[in-house]
Amino acid sequence: MTRRNTKTIVTLAILLVSGAASAASVDGVDLHWTSTGNGTQAVIFVHGWTCDETSWAAQVPAISRRYRVITLDLPGHGRSGSSATAELSTELFARAVEAVRRDAGVERPVLVGHSMGVPVIREYALMYPQHVSALVLVDGAVLVPGQELAFAPPPMTGEAGLAARENMIRGMFTPATPVPLQEQILKMMMSAPEATATGAMAAILDSSRWRSDPVTIPVLGIYASPSGPGGDNLERVFPKLERHEISGAGHFLMMEKPEEFNRLLGAFLTKIQ
Repeated sequence: MTRRNTKTIVTLAILLVSGAASAASVDGVDLHWTSTGNGTQAVIFVHGWTCDETSWAAQVPAISRRYRVITLDLPGHGRSGSSATAELSTELFARAVEAVRRDAGVERPVLVGHSMGVPVIREYALMYPQHVSALVLVDGAVLVPGQELAFAPPPMTGEAGLAARENMIRGMFTPATPVPLQEQILKMMMSAPEATATGAMAAILDSSRWRSDPVTIPVLGIYASPSGPGGDNLERVFPKLERHEISGAGHFLMMEKPEEFNRLLGAFLTKIQ
């Protein structure tokens, strides 16, 4: 076997194991996304604020055994591009998800969103109801018009802003969150540009995008505690909600307790087929 053929086989093996990466675009912004597995049902995973597709590293191998798994980096995050002119918004993020769905050639995927990904996939379901079969909410807020927030984000610009971002991220952990995982998450989130941190936070808190419209497709909610960020709005906005708590985990419960998370997600997915 020639050296060239050996290199080709190794490259193909890497693609089969890690998934094939591709790019779509929204408003001229290139979007990085990855597809793994080839099941008839597709699952699209949407990350949270200042995160990227690696948030789902513990889910991709398990879920792609039976389903096609698509992960992506939202505009301004990870390996996706950013716009010098367009403001970040949940509407832009939802259109980015739609661009990836269209590019991937899937019709009615299940959308899984963590943290900021929850308002993104909720926005998507309202904008493109014909292209989603179910939602999975992972420890994310559900905001409605007229709601008052107890949370006010700190300024995130300059050196003081970096320190404030780090403190806010550390507040997402519990004493049980493994230190190596804390450092992994911190590295991921602190790598996001300042413009992404401020713009994406403003997108979440933009009350003009908050809705009370019910989403009537099947919905799974997985939260770290009964009093988590979903609040009292969950059952009102999602009348077909099935809710579970993963106790003893912090905000990144899918990374802290992947086996329990994957079991809950897998059981829900079997009901959607």
